[in-house]
Amino acid sequence: MTHDPTPSRPSMYSQIDVSHGAYPRAAAASRADCNDQTQLLRELVAAQDRQNELLEELIGQLHANQRQRATELGQWKQANPHLARRCRRAAEALGKVQTEFLDGITQEISSNFDTLIEGEFMLNEFIDRYGPRLAHLNGLLQVLSQLSSTPNPANTPNTP
Repeated sequence: MTHDPTPSRPSMYSQIDVSHGAYPRAAAASRADCNDQTQLLRELVAAQDRQNELLEELIGQLHANQRQRATELGQWKQANPHLARRCRRAAEALGKVQTEFLDGITQEISSNFDTLIEGEFMLNEFIDRYGPRLAHLNGLLQVLSQLSSTPNPANTPNTP
């Protein structure tokens, strides 16, 4: 009994006839498909161009709003320089208060970690106790910081 080590399998390679005009219908269909693909690609490029134009308009609008807000804020600071300085001092002080508040929160979380994980009631109590204070503190600090920040040199007029 002889055993053939290579079982008979169909060949992975085959011959392909690439001669010109062998399949005129296939070539015409291929050209039609190519024209359809070309047209589809042109439509995609046109849609992408339109999308880019819309994004540029959106960026322009957002930039205009930011410039207007910065101009208004600069005008307010020029009209109220003493209040702007007091806002800066208040923001610095409130920043220290926020740091201490966050330190207290993190200590409470560390010491009550297991209780907060296991009990939904305790987690809700913790959030109710600290969440609104932290949110309001952050909001106040943000307003004071914006009102007290130094104006952008590019947006301020040259004053002697």
